[in-house]
Amino acid sequence: MKLEEIAPGTHRIESDIGPRFVAEYLLVGAERTVLVDTGLANTPDDAVLPALERLGAEPDLIVISHADLDHCGGNQRMRERHPRALFACHELDRRWIESNAAMLAENYLWHEPYGLDEPDDQGRREILEQLGGDSPVDLGFRGGETIRLGPRRRLEVLHLPGHTLGHVGLWDPWNRVAIIVDAVLYDGVYDRAGNKLIPPRYYDAAAYRETIRRVRALEPELLLTAHYDPMSREQAIEFCERSLGYVDAVEAIVRAAHAGGETRLRELTDRVDAELGPFPEFTAEIAAGVRSHLALL
Repeated sequence: MKLEEIAPGTHRIESDIGPRFVAEYLLVGAERTVLVDTGLANTPDDAVLPALERLGAEPDLIVISHADLDHCGGNQRMRERHPRALFACHELDRRWIESNAAMLAENYLWHEPYGLDEPDDQGRREILEQLGGDSPVDLGFRGGETIRLGPRRRLEVLHLPGHTLGHVGLWDPWNRVAIIVDAVLYDGVYDRAGNKLIPPRYYDAAAYRETIRRVRALEPELLLTAHYDPMSREQAIEFCERSLGYVDAVEAIVRAAHAGGETRLRELTDRVDAELGPFPEFTAEIAAGVRSHLALL
């Protein structure tokens, strides 16, 4: 576990997921402490709880950025350890975040009818283990809400759809820090050795493009994600531009194939992987973006 204060009152908690890393964020104010994400089922004990103990902090609010196992899998454990903390997420992601069965079926197995590789029985059991058990959400966001941390510090809740329909981030205007987690995903998630590992998943291409442009327009002095190192303003702009470039490239591949009569999701997914990857993990997640582009044709 790595703990670092990267801006006044903003702490980054980093831990490993196999060959890559994931980061959660703790925002400590004069009146309130906010935790962003809980990681996998084991992340609270491995990283988040030790970080809280080291800082002598206790979260009042736990914001779940979106419905993916490495961002909400520790919810049940954090509720056990901090029962007075309120949990919040966007209403559009609440169903998956509260129900492990819904998350598995609708987020990780939706492509099964299309013949795409999906987790086998062992893989499904592992996903459920990493999701950590069902846990309720107390507050539902729509985007635009503000969270008071203290007399001179408020956070704005940003609705950043695309990766999931209800992905949220936090904007700290006082420090010009944007915490966007997985709302923008470059041209893939890389391992620590710099190898491309996981494709950017987006369910809604138009919404994802708009989210990327919105993040770029903020011009944050510090851009914080879950799977990339903290970025300066200049790095954030390049990150957004390359993320848009990936979407454009996927769209071009889908359009060219569609014009030639190819509309099968599995074949188009394989084509994107061959041209823009390869992505050795979660390759089937390419299909979400492909399906979105097909729907626009």
